[in-house]
Amino acid sequence: MSAESAGQIGFQPVRPVRAYQRVAEQIEERILGGQLPPGSRLPAERELVRQFDVGRSTIREALRVLQSSGLIRSRPGDPLGAEVLGVSPDTLSHALGRLARSHLSSLSELIQFRMVLDAESYRLAARLHTEEDLRRLTELADRMEEYLPHDPHAFSEADAQFHRVVAEASGNALLALCARAVHDAVVDAIEGKLVRAKRAGDASDWMRRSVTHHRDVLAALRDSDGARAARLGREALFEHYAPHVPAQDRERLRAALD
Repeated sequence: MSAESAGQIGFQPVRPVRAYQRVAEQIEERILGGQLPPGSRLPAERELVRQFDVGRSTIREALRVLQSSGLIRSRPGDPLGAEVLGVSPDTLSHALGRLARSHLSSLSELIQFRMVLDAESYRLAARLHTEEDLRRLTELADRMEEYLPHDPHAFSEADAQFHRVVAEASGNALLALCARAVHDAVVDAIEGKLVRAKRAGDASDWMRRSVTHHRDVLAALRDSDGARAARLGREALFEHYAPHVPAQDRERLRAALD
């Protein structure tokens, strides 16, 4: 390459990295690497100032960045130090919920995304589950039946836990994290509509059908039938959510059934 052509590549000026970014990067590396597990505490501000050899304002800006990323919970001057939250599906679910409410995406796209993720979780879980996974899922399905029809809240909690166990049984931690985050984002985005619909109709009928669905999924997992488990997951989500999205968006959900 000639000197003339090399000069035409078009490099852009760079900006020096600020001290607070380096501080935030080091703390983030310790959190992601497991040296600072969820529930642990960072040193107090005074100690961080000493260890990093920077001013207090630099430390506070670094903590603000880490808090906005959902990695810590910090209060200025807290003598116990910032609490480590670590990587959580809550942060991802909040981001997905905001995205679904923005002009960049839609609720139907979020639901379709959940249909895709759940189906893959079911398919992998059918191949990779353990006997302990089946035991936990059976216990949760039994618990759902016990809550029917007098305790819808506890029923929904057991329902959500069932999906989390299936996602964990997939053997893919990232898939399990995303599946839980998308589940929570969808529920948060549409919960009001679902509650009103259940009140207007027969909640006990919905709960009975849900128990039957979970028993069918459990049977498919026990038989290692990934295709059937995935299909059951997609169909149940479509039946549950399609009536609550605009008619023009239902075709998007229907496309994810096959």
